[in-house]
Amino acid sequence: MHRHLTIILFLILTSLPLSAQPKYEIRATWLTTLGGMDWPTTKANGKEDIRRQKQELIDILDRLQAAHFNTVLFQVRVRGSVIYRSNIETWSECLTGHVGKDPGYDPLAFAIEECHKRNMELHGWFVTIPCGNDRQVRSLGKKSVARNHRFICKHYKGAWFLDPGNPMAKEYLSSLVTEVVRNYDIDGVHFDYIRYPENSKFPDNDTFKRLGKGKNLAQWRRDNITEIIRKLYKDVKAIKPWVKVSSSPVGKYQDLKRYSSHGWNALNAVYQDAQQWMREGIQDALFPMLYFKDNNFYPFALDWKENSHGRWIVPGLGIYFLTEQNWPLEEIIRQVHFIRDVKLDGEAYFRNKFLLDNTKQLLDEIQECIYVTPALVPPMTWIDDKAPSTPGNGSIKNQDNGQMLNWSASVDNSDQPVVYHLYGSNTYPVDINDVKNLIETNLKTTNYLYQPVQPWLRKRYLCVTAADRYGNESAPLELNKSGKNDLPILNNGDSLTLPEEAEVKYVSVTTASGIEVIRYIYEQTLDIQSIKKGFYMVRFIYSNGKDSLIGTILK
Repeated sequence: MHRHLTIILFLILTSLPLSAQPKYEIRATWLTTLGGMDWPTTKANGKEDIRRQKQELIDILDRLQAAHFNTVLFQVRVRGSVIYRSNIETWSECLTGHVGKDPGYDPLAFAIEECHKRNMELHGWFVTIPCGNDRQVRSLGKKSVARNHRFICKHYKGAWFLDPGNPMAKEYLSSLVTEVVRNYDIDGVHFDYIRYPENSKFPDNDTFKRLGKGKNLAQWRRDNITEIIRKLYKDVKAIKPWVKVSSSPVGKYQDLKRYSSHGWNALNAVYQDAQQWMREGIQDALFPMLYFKDNNFYPFALDWKENSHGRWIVPGLGIYFLTEQNWPLEEIIRQVHFIRDVKLDGEAYFRNKFLLDNTKQLLDEIQECIYVTPALVPPMTWIDDKAPSTPGNGSIKNQDNGQMLNWSASVDNSDQPVVYHLYGSNTYPVDINDVKNLIETNLKTTNYLYQPVQPWLRKRYLCVTAADRYGNESAPLELNKSGKNDLPILNNGDSLTLPEEAEVKYVSVTTASGIEVIRYIYEQTLDIQSIKKGFYMVRFIYSNGKDSLIGTILK
């Protein structure tokens, strides 16, 4: 009976309209480089190839920016090879079609630069324990970790893996991860397949006999994975504490009293004690791979929420099942609704091709209904909760092509530069907690040319805040203020309410450039339903022929 009530509750909850847009929401996509599945399709074997390969990535990031994504989980380590300049592992074949061949540029540096231009974070996605199948290891030859560090690897079912029980394996992984953290302006590191092969007879008996220290095999394996997570977290934070550290555990932690998992789970099948990682505070975020539908999704998403211990939970959504298992689009929409309703911290989509291919119109739905406004990555307050100073000396200068906004720099308690968020509203003061007022995020400079796409979208009042690399946001600096000379907005929808004034004969409604669109005989209340959406000026025309500007219309 309890189970049936749970199912009914979830069905009712997920049939409601989509929740309001949150100001803070991680909006992520997994961008796979393995085999060029998401990128690249062009191989870089010459200058023109490099240009095309770069342009492919630019096009992808442009589309993600247009859809208001703010985080890219970018695969940097594939199977024992990488897509950045490394002194430890060699170049992946996905870049040139040839293992170990330099593509002629640094794809990771390029991707970070392009993400930051678009106000998006880039998190380096590492495939951790697997080192490649037999073919991949053969192709890597002398550059393979399975050959160079044979004693920390195990062969299992036609593939090679690091042995998580060998202490040198975690040292090797740390060397890979910290190399990237030191050398690149990366926003996060993200660990995939940081687990044992599922339900396996993994050949680690020799390591267990030597280092098991009286534990049972299952607990020893869990502790091995947790020790790797602990070391990677501490080593990253020691170098750059603002770099976010996350992983993608199996979507179901374990069986629940409210609902059974009916299959493999993180704790028992692959030895990921991921909820312990959160209790211990050795992850900033988890992206559990909740690639399930119906009530195989909701109870387990809620379980992660209930055991988050103040860190972020960002469910991974299996959008590839829209094609592979013919899921209806409504399944993904309901999952996003649920994530927002129970106040999880965002969502991630696996994988990027299915997103940008607009599978079953998913991207259309995201742009038109789900991610209508920008959103900020939440602040990482458990590392640093001190906001930077408020910017100063704000000014607005009108220009032919827009308004030039200027302010003086903010300072933070860290040695890192701040970024700026711009807000605008037609009411004063600007409410920075209302996400509809968020115009632009993560500006790098202390000036901005404000150019709304249409004149009627221009906001009357503007303000700017500063944010540090941990996401802490300052109090706002109002760039302009309400004054007695402000032109009021006179309409409420299709009703135009005018001040009472003698000697007024007509009411003239013009475009911002002065072209009259309609003229009314003066009445104090007018119906303006016939006027198209837009921004207009309202003038009184008096009996003596003179006129005066008295306000505006915004429809």
